[in-house]
Order: sequence, then C-alpha cells, then structure tokens
Amino acid sequence: MFSFKVDQEISIELFQQHHKEELFEMIDSNRDYLRQWLLWVDKRRSPEDLEPIIPIWIRNYADNNGFDAGIRYHGKLVGMIGLHYIDWKTRSTSIGYLLSEGAQGKGIITRSISSMLSYLFTELNLNRVEIKCAVSNQKSIGIPERLGFKKEGIIRDGQWLYDHYEDLAMYSLLKKDWNET
Repeated sequence: MFSFKVDQEISIELFQQHHKEELFEMIDSNRDYLRQWLLWVDKRRSPEDLEPIIPIWIRNYADNNGFDAGIRYHGKLVGMIGLHYIDWKTRSTSIGYLLSEGAQGKGIITRSISSMLSYLFTELNLNRVEIKCAVSNQKSIGIPERLGFKKEGIIRDGQWLYDHYEDLAMYSLLKKDWNET
C-alpha cells in the first residue's frame, strides 16, 4: 500500500477500512472549520459513512488513477491529501488537501505537497499538477504560491458550497518549472 515519510514529523499513508473511526473523528472535531470549504463534510455523520468510500480510494490507487491518503504529524492523523483523476494522455493530475484547524501554521501541507511533487514528477513522470483553491481561503492559496505554482486565473462560480457559489483560483506547476530541493 502507498505510504511514505515526508520528513521526521510527517508521513502520508493510504486510507484503509481500519482508519474509518480515526478519520471520522478528525472530520467531526473539525466539522465547523472544514465545512467552510468542503461540501461533503455534512454527508459524513458517522464512521460507517466512510465505509463505501474507502474501497473507492483503494481501487483508484490500485488502478493507478489517484489516491486519497491521511497526513500524520507525529503519528496523529491531522489531514488528508489526494490526487484526483490522473490523465495519462496529458500526464496531469490535481492535488486536493485539507488540514485540521489545530495543525495549521506548521508547514504540514506545504511539506507534504513538496514531497508529493517529487513523487509525481520523478516516479510517475507527470508533466502538470494543478491545485484549485477557493479565493476566500487565503491559507489554502498560500500553499501553491509558496511552492512555485503559477496562477492561471479564476474559475468564476467554480464550486457550489451549500447555498452559494465560490470562485476558485487555479494554479499549476509544470515539470520543467519544478525546482527539486
């Protein structure tokens, strides 16, 4: 199964069924915060709500078509990172992420994505990685900007969120522009 160590503090591991209680607890304890940006939060009301989703995530990984994984900080589940569909014709994908409110400000997502970029550009030999962020989510927008992604523009009304549309900022990084550090 997919797992790797980002650094001494952070690791990323593919979700399995035995993670459902821990994942639910992270979502539930951050529900009000995460709900500002994610429509699916309200649909996860118990660990059992995750049971049908985790096999899809595992199948996506097995089919070489992205993944959803947990981010651990000092062993504790504090977030998620995922590759959405991988387009093998164009060798591109997009990254999504979330972090519990109490774990913010430690560079966890920035370090995780930086490590992920190395995997995507060298191991998978992808050419393009995209990140979309709600324009009102300044913390999220800071991540692709810190990592050298180029802002391509705004996707107007790009996301429906409960009772309103959100504009999304679109960022991309090409393999030729990536500086491996």
